Amino acid sequence: MDFTTTFLGLNLKNPLIASASPLTSSAESIRRLEENGIAAVIMHSLFEEEINHELGQIDHFLHINSNSYAEALTYLPDEVDFENLQADTYLKEICRIKESISIPLIASLNGVSSGGWVKYAKKLQEAGADALELNITYIPTSMEMEGHRVEQMYIDTVVNVAECIDIPLNVKMNAYFSNPANMAKRFVEAGAKGLTLFDNPTLVDVDLELLTPLQKANITSSGRLSETLRWCAILYGKLSCSLCANTGIHSGEDVLKAIMSGADATALASVLLTKGEGEIKQILSDMGEWMEKHEYESIAQMKGSISLAHTDNPSVYERNSYMYALQHYRR
Repeated sequence: MDFTTTFLGLNLKNPLIASASPLTSSAESIRRLEENGIAAVIMHSLFEEEINHELGQIDHFLHINSNSYAEALTYLPDEVDFENLQADTYLKEICRIKESISIPLIASLNGVSSGGWVKYAKKLQEAGADALELNITYIPTSMEMEGHRVEQMYIDTVVNVAECIDIPLNVKMNAYFSNPANMAKRFVEAGAKGLTLFDNPTLVDVDLELLTPLQKANITSSGRLSETLRWCAILYGKLSCSLCANTGIHSGEDVLKAIMSGADATALASVLLTKGEGEIKQILSDMGEWMEKHEYESIAQMKGSISLAHTDNPSVYERNSYMYALQHYRR
């Protein structure tokens, strides 16, 4: 059974990628993922705010006494531990992980605004990352900010990051755009070599005791697979980029559905956090069993086979036929 696929120009032994999560934050946990059969790993995200904060600290302490005496710039003050800055630690971790695994390692940046943080993309490449994922979900809170301005922020960020690196750039999209297909096209034109569908933002809740808003992890289920399948099917064959199905991938069946819809690979996080790394072997086993039963020999053979371009029922993807669905449910 041939599980191999290609994503971002990287040859993968199967279509399972570990998405950014606590399980991809250390060399030890990433080695466990590889031992259980994962084909590639996306490291936990390095955030724009972390980089900009540290750049600000460095700038402040390098210049605070520069007018006092000539020797002011010849030492680094005790107030900042330059050896333990988060961004530097992340770069060192990439080097360490690359030495201990044989599968592709994809770094992750999370940010949207213009700024010095973008230059860290080059540092991630130099540290040994095989590709870079850019997570740029932005939630505007100003009523004065028009939609086209938000979209342009996204595009500008992709252009700026793509200009800094030679390794493939993957954009982790969200589904909030008025026309996701058009944004996908613009991302590719801006330099993205791959698109992940879709980002899974944190949940907002309220603590009634502390009277404060909270963020909670958004653990998904297979029930969240719908929009992932819809947009993989719609975009398949229309863009010169790789597609990765992200939200709702929990089983071998979910992976097969995503591949048939047009995905080149699938990203897992929630299922690994809830069931552990051993679930990777179960997913691969279930995939193989189904493929053997239905006489499929390879992942390539089924890719895009029920996408919008090949289905005999395009209305499933193109229309929100809720009345038909509800009537079918009642029967």
